Amino acid sequence: MKEIIKILKEKVLNKEKITYEEAKKLLEISIEDNEELEELCNSANEIRDKFCGKNFDLCTIVNAKSGKCSEDCKYCAQSAHFKTGADVYPLISKEKALEEAVKVEKEGAHRYSLVTSGRGINENSCEVKKLEEIYSNLKEKTKLSLCASHGICSEEVLRRLYNSGVKTYHHNLETSREYYPNICTTHTYEERIRTIKLAQKVGLQVCSGGIWGLGESEEDRIKMAFELRELGVFSIPINILMPIKGTPLENNLPLNPKDILKMIAIYRFILPNVYLRYAGGRIKLGELQEKGILSGINSALTGNFLTTTGTTIESDKKMVRRNGYEIK
Repeated sequence: MKEIIKILKEKVLNKEKITYEEAKKLLEISIEDNEELEELCNSANEIRDKFCGKNFDLCTIVNAKSGKCSEDCKYCAQSAHFKTGADVYPLISKEKALEEAVKVEKEGAHRYSLVTSGRGINENSCEVKKLEEIYSNLKEKTKLSLCASHGICSEEVLRRLYNSGVKTYHHNLETSREYYPNICTTHTYEERIRTIKLAQKVGLQVCSGGIWGLGESEEDRIKMAFELRELGVFSIPINILMPIKGTPLENNLPLNPKDILKMIAIYRFILPNVYLRYAGGRIKLGELQEKGILSGINSALTGNFLTTTGTTIESDKKMVRRNGYEIK
């Protein structure tokens, strides 16, 4: 396997794309063979260094509207289909959004995103106008790069967000096309793809990734990576399922940390020049969390997340610098 890793590494370093079949070959690496895993991780780090350099990007999110979501995504605490005890509140005020933004900007974050529960934002709703006011205010009063995560949206809504100062739209695929019907039945995978393409059409960068540990296979994770490569997204958040009591996936078994590490490295082979971003659940890596930063990761969601607790911005900055990166 070491020879295969070296051959594929050289292919990527020479700016050639590896194929799906070649990526599947990397799945054969045994996590019990420390030398093979180390070779894979070191190679992924070398690829990251060549294509992305040593800059590390930190983003933060705020749960701007919580609960009573009409969709039945089986991992989500905010779905109205499940009883999880998640907070329920309407869209936050312009003042509160700015207060949170100023706080994280002072702590060293680069990006700031409002995340709202629900299927999406209707172009005829009052929420569109409120969001325009919020983002315009943030653009005027901070230097943060503004991101938005508002579900399935029309071209008109996405254009209005872009014109209000939003630079990046976040919309996860969550898993592979084939496995998606096992996770959500109230909307389709194709609707997610269409939203991503519409966001790109109006000028927005797209951040899109998924969740590992939903019950999918390793091949499903690889298929998602190739879908993301085809879409040309610039940032890929990697979430590890944090099972939430009351959801259908509450009893899912945790992934082996070494399997997570291996998959991070394989993603870097497939996607050499993206922001590969630690997101929710990275604490599942345990003591290997820092090793992930030396296996292809070059960005992170930091601070508190949506319905689970994250890490502090300061502790993440220390970890990043400790491993040889620069904070922009």
